[in-house]
Amino acid sequence: MRLSRRIIAPLITVGLCACGGPAQTTLSSANVASHQTAPSGAARPTATLSPATTPRARVIVVDAEYVAGELDYVETTIRSGDTEAVEFAALGDRQQRAYHLLAAHPDWVPAVLADIPASVRSAVQDNLSAAQQIDTLNGSRSALPHWRIVAPPSAEVLMGYYNEAQQASGAPWQYLAAINLIETNMGRIQGLSSAGAQGPMQFMPATWASYGRGDVNNPRDAILAAGRYLHTHGAPGDMNRAVYAYNPSWLYVRAVMLYAKQMFADSRAYLGYYNWQVYVQTTNGEVLLPEGFSG
Repeated sequence: MRLSRRIIAPLITVGLCACGGPAQTTLSSANVASHQTAPSGAARPTATLSPATTPRARVIVVDAEYVAGELDYVETTIRSGDTEAVEFAALGDRQQRAYHLLAAHPDWVPAVLADIPASVRSAVQDNLSAAQQIDTLNGSRSALPHWRIVAPPSAEVLMGYYNEAQQASGAPWQYLAAINLIETNMGRIQGLSSAGAQGPMQFMPATWASYGRGDVNNPRDAILAAGRYLHTHGAPGDMNRAVYAYNPSWLYVRAVMLYAKQMFADSRAYLGYYNWQVYVQTTNGEVLLPEGFSG
């Protein structure tokens, strides 16, 4: 059954995060009186709005219908060859927010999947499932992490590093990008993991001593080292084994595989992921850590 898209008049403010994260109010065009076009050359009448005809702001209902519409739009537009590079930052932000809304309201999932076209349904299912794997693996924190959030290298620069690592190791760039996304949001997170891992690809010191060359915090050095590590442990022939060696959790492996699958299907999916921001799940709710955050 297709869901109708409906708009209501009362003002609704929607908080995307349960504990002080950014709230969003989505306004539509107001109800205005219809008008007729004046004949060519004729003076156009000046409309005077009475209180009864003053435009009223209306707000989209943020529910399963809204999320379905957002995901249909962003997943389709991200994969369109007509989408300009400057559009991906906004698209990635909208994409991530829609998935966060859906994760917060799992009861909406059946209606959303029923309402979106088949062309993007697989992408939505895979992205939602990948996020669920990582959320289950990470759990919730009682306090914000001691991280710094910084701007990553550009999408083009990172892609150059992934391709260089693929050529050197055979590990497909899609897996390297998926690992980089899961580990540090493409290098946005600077700081040690709870286990003491370091750098944009999160290497333990002993592992870096064996596979690293250069600086563990340097994106190029870290991505090349990740390629060497994956190659040693089975890439490209057995990527499940290689990724499991990278992080011995099948939740982690499934998340990497699902994100990589989308980038194999369409390389432009990478440009959506690249623009995802850093959110942390705490016992008080989800928190956005913006660029410049230092905990």
